[in-house]
Amino acid sequence: MKIALKDIRMKLAISLCCVLLVHAHPPSFASDNWPQWRGPGNSGVSETATPPVTWSETENIKWKVSIDGSGTSTPIVWEDRVFVLTAIKTAEKDASIPDPKDQPKTNFFDIKRPNAVHEFAVICLDRSTGKELWRDIATKKIPHEGAHNDNDFASASPTTDGQRLYCWFGSAGLFCYDLNGTRLWQRDLGEAKVGSSLGEGSSPVLHEGRLIIVRDHSGQSTIEVLEAETGKTVWRKDREEGNAWATPLVVEHSGRTQVITSASNFVRSYDLESGDVIWQCGGLTGNCTPCPQVQGDYVICMSGYQGYSALAIPLSETGDISKSKKIAWSLSKGTPYVPSSVLYDGLLYFNQSNQAILRCVDATSGDVVFGPQRINGLRNIYSSPVAAGGHIYIVGRGGTTVVLKHSRSYEPVATNKLNERFDASPAIAGDQIFLRGVNHLYCIEQD
Repeated sequence: MKIALKDIRMKLAISLCCVLLVHAHPPSFASDNWPQWRGPGNSGVSETATPPVTWSETENIKWKVSIDGSGTSTPIVWEDRVFVLTAIKTAEKDASIPDPKDQPKTNFFDIKRPNAVHEFAVICLDRSTGKELWRDIATKKIPHEGAHNDNDFASASPTTDGQRLYCWFGSAGLFCYDLNGTRLWQRDLGEAKVGSSLGEGSSPVLHEGRLIIVRDHSGQSTIEVLEAETGKTVWRKDREEGNAWATPLVVEHSGRTQVITSASNFVRSYDLESGDVIWQCGGLTGNCTPCPQVQGDYVICMSGYQGYSALAIPLSETGDISKSKKIAWSLSKGTPYVPSSVLYDGLLYFNQSNQAILRCVDATSGDVVFGPQRINGLRNIYSSPVAAGGHIYIVGRGGTTVVLKHSRSYEPVATNKLNERFDASPAIAGDQIFLRGVNHLYCIEQD
């Protein structure tokens, strides 16, 4: 009897282990995610993806779906789902607000306040088919100020930790969902006052249960850290900065978790736990937009409006290190305005301003590897480049994507044309690349 009971217990233990192994085995898409704007490591790179290098409107299009409204936020990918944000202008208007065409010029770009209600929508699509799985209108409101024609009211990309989805519409609010579309919490963080009404754009960043929001504008700029689970504020600090759109970067270094923020007065490192400034460094130009990159013990920050600047700043320092000899290297030409760089195996690729002029530098030394190099087939670029499978993907506004071999020389592999304008940055996951145009979202996969 004892032997029989022992055998039964052993069989039950083996069965339980098998059940646990089955449930612990990740879904087929588990390692092929693009959970935030600049991908898994916030560098624009997927180490596992192998997307195609050629496509057209009739070649290697797995699916193409219309996305109503407007938005330049990047779609994000988690397992079998794709999430995208959009702002939909409705026919409902506030008669107390003059029609934009009747409003006087109030800023340099003649950007007027809307008088139409917008629906701020979160959309979830099936990754295999493009079919809409769910949609939620996070809020309906009239934007309190306009946005530049090259921007919109859904320009910040969502982010996910695989349990919750965080959707930031700037002045229209912050919304958290589970992945099935149930709203868990929401926050109104107030209205930004962007200089010249250029619109908002910095994306939220997640790190170990904390959600980081940076808002640099012509009003009171801030950085705020929230509990990801509840949306409650952990800490909030005022910032002496004007317009900037750079998404922050989180890095663990020198025994601290540092939140790196690029802006025109200073690049700052905040302690994620306390909110204290660890170090700061001046030297960037106006309207900072590119996301920082980490190479070893340094963070590389760039800007390209009203001048060019790149700085490789040590992560181990404290205090103000502006103009310090501790800065590893710097550049004063050829850096990007709107797009971020892509850092791939020690090589940093970036375009000049918003132009189709490419440079590649050694991220450790700052030495130019090649460039300036005209990217044939492209003119203007707003989208940030991405990299995977030994290739660099550069998407132009006119609908053309140039694919380069990851190399120490300029080696084009393919030029691909779609019939749409593209300002949103690509997402790459598994054997797919997702491109969001002004009207459609494309899923591109080898036939």
